[in-house]
Amino acid sequence: MRHSTLIFVLAAFALLTLSRLAFAVWQWQRVRNAGGLLPLLWRGLRIDAHQIAVLAALPAVLSPLFGHIPAAASIAAVWYLVAFLLLAFLEVATPPFIVEYDSRPNRLFVEYLKHPREVSGMLWRGYKGALVGGFAVLALIGWGAYALLGHARPDPQLTWWQMPLASVAILAVVVLAIRGTLGHRPINPSSVAYCSDGMLNTLALNSLYNVFYAIYSMKNEKSASAVYGGMNNAKMHGLVLAQSGLPNPPPNPDYPSLHRQPATRKTSRPLNLVIILEESLGAQYCAGLGGADLTPELDALAREAWTFTRAYATGTRSVRGLEAVVTGFLPTPAQAVLKLPRSQRGFFSLADLLGRHGYHSRFIYGGESHFDNMKGFFLGNGFRQIVDRADFIDPAFVGTWGASDEDMFNQLDRLLREDGDQPTFTLAFSVSNHSPWEYPAGRIQTDGNPATVENTVRYADWALGRFFEKAKQSPYWENTVFLVAADHDSRVFGASLVPVRHFHIPAVILGAGIAARRDDRLISQIDLPPTLLSLIGVDTEHPMIGHDLTRSTPGRAIMQYDNTYGYLKGDDLLVLAPSKPAVQYRYTAPEDYAPVPLDENLAAEALAHALWPSWAYREGRYSLPGQPPAQSGAQGRNAN
Repeated sequence: MRHSTLIFVLAAFALLTLSRLAFAVWQWQRVRNAGGLLPLLWRGLRIDAHQIAVLAALPAVLSPLFGHIPAAASIAAVWYLVAFLLLAFLEVATPPFIVEYDSRPNRLFVEYLKHPREVSGMLWRGYKGALVGGFAVLALIGWGAYALLGHARPDPQLTWWQMPLASVAILAVVVLAIRGTLGHRPINPSSVAYCSDGMLNTLALNSLYNVFYAIYSMKNEKSASAVYGGMNNAKMHGLVLAQSGLPNPPPNPDYPSLHRQPATRKTSRPLNLVIILEESLGAQYCAGLGGADLTPELDALAREAWTFTRAYATGTRSVRGLEAVVTGFLPTPAQAVLKLPRSQRGFFSLADLLGRHGYHSRFIYGGESHFDNMKGFFLGNGFRQIVDRADFIDPAFVGTWGASDEDMFNQLDRLLREDGDQPTFTLAFSVSNHSPWEYPAGRIQTDGNPATVENTVRYADWALGRFFEKAKQSPYWENTVFLVAADHDSRVFGASLVPVRHFHIPAVILGAGIAARRDDRLISQIDLPPTLLSLIGVDTEHPMIGHDLTRSTPGRAIMQYDNTYGYLKGDDLLVLAPSKPAVQYRYTAPEDYAPVPLDENLAAEALAHALWPSWAYREGRYSLPGQPPAQSGAQGRNAN
């Protein structure tokens, strides 16, 4: 068995590497534009090691214990032969899939398996040559694989004490290969994403891994209709479009929410946009919003900014906040779109939209950008540059979650100063305000134990204030619109079905001549991106259903709390829970929920907003029609 394991590992590495090399030669122009062969091959080896270790894990770990038994050796030989042929089959099936979908086999490959008659007919009529050639190649590979792996060879028996030690040692190697890293987050597709060409990022994978990961990711695609009940599509669209102030019937029925948004602010040139997303900085910490007096710097900025006093997050996770401010997408009971397979390419984002207007878009993050699949989603949907922990220059402090907030802001200031005349969109995401509450010493006056959320909030606020001190004296200040908002509150809890007060977040817009004003309208995170487009002077078309707050008043907030959905309109809170009738409350901040009779019209409006994003995701309707401008394949890593 140990001999079979070694042969399988070497043969599998050879197969996958040669296959990737062949694909790279085939797509050489795109590979060259994205930095050449080396980054592709290196990332491919990491994913291949993971996949081969998964396939070899069981027989490899058991080989010291049972490898000397002829029957066990025969079973291992069959196992490895089948595994090798499975790897080979997916690689052989890859070229026609790339031709059709510009990607390695993915979830579509799995979905097509549900319809064997239709798919086999399609393949025979449209891909007869590729089908015959593929089976010929697979037969040849199978013949070679049988010659290598099809003959069982028992291992010499180890002594009684060597057996468990060898198994433990092999187990350690297998676990390391499967994790793919010594870091605290295991490898995933986003770990090896390296450029803005989505197809090349799938080439860094292998096709079996891509299919397995697609199957694994399907568990996150929970449908809202299965949770809350259904509604006629026409009624759903009508209610959503009416609340958003969009025409019905829509100008483009294929993309019902797609609409023109002329900018209400005219500028001599497109202004830069910076979104600073503050980790876990709920309103409960801001004195200006009725909370504790822990954010004097943010409160001071609020007095000179357009400040929203009743802004609400859409969820309780960072990916939900990123989803809202970068894509304007409504929350669902499923995972945020950053982690769902259908949205990894061609999904609407501010970066994609602004890229079509000549903007350079980047993401700055003090941690590892592959966490929560941020890197993969962003590179697949318009971001041209990822600047994360590995790219930071001389960080002052690196904790569990990455470089400190002051280090992130130093990178942000440096890059904005280097931008020159090209308009840029920068998403900057902080990390310090997160357990275990780590930050550089000597920056703030702590209260009690330094490692508390209260002290970390003080530090995060201090770092934000220092950045804006520099920004106001910089050459980019007059040409840049800044949004500072929280992704979500630090800890969302409460006895109510939807603890509304823990969705309350700070949100301020400043810079580039933005007039100071206090805005007490009820708004959602999804209203911020359309508003920013108006403020930077970009006339455009997009599918976001949030309101441009420079011209309209939404008067509603949308909150996803695990499987429970909250729709707050005025002071009426409509709550949808799985397989239960809708209930309604009269909500008075901070925590008074008085039951009231159900308003059927409000219940229908809430249900429509809960169902619409699931429909838009499933049907692929939340995107910009047509292809974006040709990309140069800039590196995902720091390409400044």
